[in-house]
Amino acid sequence: MKPFYITTAIDYANGDPHLGHALEKVGTDAIARWHRLRGEPVRFLMGMDEHGQKVYQAAIAGGGSPMAWIDTISDRFESSWRRLHCSYDDWMRTTQPRHARGVTALLERIKALHPDDLFDGEYEGLYCVGCEEFKQPGQITNGRCAEHPSNELVPTKERNTFFRLSRWTQAVREKIDSGEFRVEPAFRRNEILRVLDDGLQDISVSRGRLPWGIPFPGSDDETVYVWFDALINYLSATGYPDAGWEELWPADIHVVGKGITRFHCLIWPAMLMAAGVPLPRLIWAHGYVTWGGAKVSKSEGTSISLDEAIDRHGADALRYFLLREVGFENDGDFTLERFDARYTSDLADGLGNLASRTTAMLAKYRIGVVPAAASTETLDAAGDRSVAAYAAAMDAIDIKGAAEAAWELVSAANGYIVVNAPWALAKQGDEARLDVVLAALAHCLVRLAVMTSPLMPVKAQELWAALGQTGTPEAAWNAAVAPAIAGATVTKPENLFPKPAAI
Repeated sequence: MKPFYITTAIDYANGDPHLGHALEKVGTDAIARWHRLRGEPVRFLMGMDEHGQKVYQAAIAGGGSPMAWIDTISDRFESSWRRLHCSYDDWMRTTQPRHARGVTALLERIKALHPDDLFDGEYEGLYCVGCEEFKQPGQITNGRCAEHPSNELVPTKERNTFFRLSRWTQAVREKIDSGEFRVEPAFRRNEILRVLDDGLQDISVSRGRLPWGIPFPGSDDETVYVWFDALINYLSATGYPDAGWEELWPADIHVVGKGITRFHCLIWPAMLMAAGVPLPRLIWAHGYVTWGGAKVSKSEGTSISLDEAIDRHGADALRYFLLREVGFENDGDFTLERFDARYTSDLADGLGNLASRTTAMLAKYRIGVVPAAASTETLDAAGDRSVAAYAAAMDAIDIKGAAEAAWELVSAANGYIVVNAPWALAKQGDEARLDVVLAALAHCLVRLAVMTSPLMPVKAQELWAALGQTGTPEAAWNAAVAPAIAGATVTKPENLFPKPAAI
């Protein structure tokens, strides 16, 4: 069975990771974990984009060599994603020999199949070092790059090797229209189609006299343009061109930010078609995290640091907030006030309180053993609906909707406790009814441990273990669909989401 192959964009090695990076990484991680939850093999790729003018300038400004600089930056990014519990299987660095081999092979394949697609040419225009891209008029606002408004655009004239992107305009359009190459969400696809309506322009795929990059095949004084180089990481990570690369390719999903859809949805498929390589199945373009309405960005210097955000309530709480409050489609604002409020209402008073009350009552009234009782309660029916809605949302990459479906069950369960008052049933001696109520609550918690595992993997594992379940919730989707927990011995977990004394 081919693994489900999912990738994030590789991060540019010129600064520190921030909340915008984190949204993409934890969202992609949640998708990967969802597929593992259903028992699918998964290959999850992350990594670093380590070539180009911007990296070279940052290294020199820092007083060191480019390689020493990027080693430090790579370690910093990787440790951040580990801290956020990202479960990637491969960490691609574009300075690795395996990547250079893939880049060279793809260029040589294009030369062999379509030799006139690579040609010498001269380009003159406004260059954004932040984007490493010549900017078209539609990408310029008030004389500046829309993505990096604090940077001056640099008038640049170069003679380089060009890729005949214009030739592939109609072919890319046909792939998108047919659904063979999907671009989602739909409004992002429409943006790409409007660009295609205007026709694609040929692009430079090399840089002259830049001392930091992959040598361009057949040239003594050119390096491969950093974006052409970077896109190929998704393919070189499969082992391309060595035998066996087709066991992973094509990628099932590339997850990228909305600001780089032009590269992924126009240039990348054209490169692959020119080389005779199948296209990835889906590009998912998420929105930005904003801070006071401005895009969170290394270069623009907005927002709190990623470490500060994690330290505030913990890594799982930050993951939950980004995916539930910001979401994985449109832009969403990050504020400390909203983070604190969501943590208190959803996590401390919501799921945390439910887990504490339920396990405490099981310990008190049934020495911690979950009673056997039929799943016929309104709470069980609410759980069925929540599980179905959650699965549909995750399949649609609506992670925010999936979180909402899970927390509808949290609310239903806390309300169920109030209505059924297990303490009153115990006082009245209604043991049969008490068994039914406690069993329904235990079923609910198992379901929530499974559903929250892609969103908050560490806290979900703690809840799973407290419910007497072995191993991890990974590949345990059936436990959400049909909970079987009768006879399990539960323990009260440590306070899952402690309320801070003061914020």
